[in-house]
Amino acid sequence: MTTLEPEVAAMLEVLNNSFPDVTTMDPAEVREVIRGRRAPLTRQPDMQTVTDLVIDGPGGDLALRVFRPHDPVSDLPVVVFAHGGGFVFCDLDSHDEFCRSMAEGVGVLVVSVDYRLAPEHPGPAAFDDVYAALEWSAEHAAEFGGDGARLIVAGDSAGGNLAATVAIAARDRSGPSVAGQVLIYPVIDDDFETESYRRFGAGYYNTTSSMKWYWQQYAPHGTDDARLVPTRTKTLAGLPDAIILTAELDPPCSAGDDYAARLASSGVPVTHHRFDGLFHGFLTFPSLPQTEPARRKIWALMERMIHHPHSA
Repeated sequence: MTTLEPEVAAMLEVLNNSFPDVTTMDPAEVREVIRGRRAPLTRQPDMQTVTDLVIDGPGGDLALRVFRPHDPVSDLPVVVFAHGGGFVFCDLDSHDEFCRSMAEGVGVLVVSVDYRLAPEHPGPAAFDDVYAALEWSAEHAAEFGGDGARLIVAGDSAGGNLAATVAIAARDRSGPSVAGQVLIYPVIDDDFETESYRRFGAGYYNTTSSMKWYWQQYAPHGTDDARLVPTRTKTLAGLPDAIILTAELDPPCSAGDDYAARLASSGVPVTHHRFDGLFHGFLTFPSLPQTEPARRKIWALMERMIHHPHSA
């Protein structure tokens, strides 16, 4: 039995008792419940500018939120960020504080993507939207103080999947040059038989049953497509430097660990860190004492990736 820090155990108890059982609900109802539980936006840390805009996306209007921190550098590296939420819920507001913290902590322009959600828009709709945001960032980041030639794709949970698949597509389509990918407890695939699913598939907030439900919403016609599952690509060689961060108590942890190893064996510079004793989604709980030190570690890894590429 894994021994948990008291604050982690207390947080998990709250989450296990209060987070809705998504498998019993309509997706629209899930979104309402999740939004209703959310604390008001703090709009902290303060940014030099935060710009909401709408671009032409593959499926119509695509909303973006661009965070520019207080930084004297005129052309900051650009992080195109995809939020988590099982491909079904969350939005620009749910990850507003996290994106602000990343922008300030790393010294980057963050472009957060309000991609289309499943099941109304099954995959690869979300992938298509994040790829479109990457292309937009390459062309327009300079208008907001970013350097469109220094692009990083990043995301947490389902967003980690989207960042990984978009990095592959940029390589395969000769698209925008991506300097790095940051995958935060990523949902790599739909293999529910891994060690972490067996050990932590119940009682640790993110459950096997909910993960199966998310995949049913996102990929109702199967997952044999590299736009949905990054390991479906023919080769991982030639992908950008990767930072892969997993959480021990998270059912998708083993798949994330394995993806890091597979990238490394394909010649991709990889920095891989597993946060032991922590659960899926913990980085978006700033009140948890373990969150801020973990974030500082991640921001430092991202700074190293930006300023000292290929150093893993």
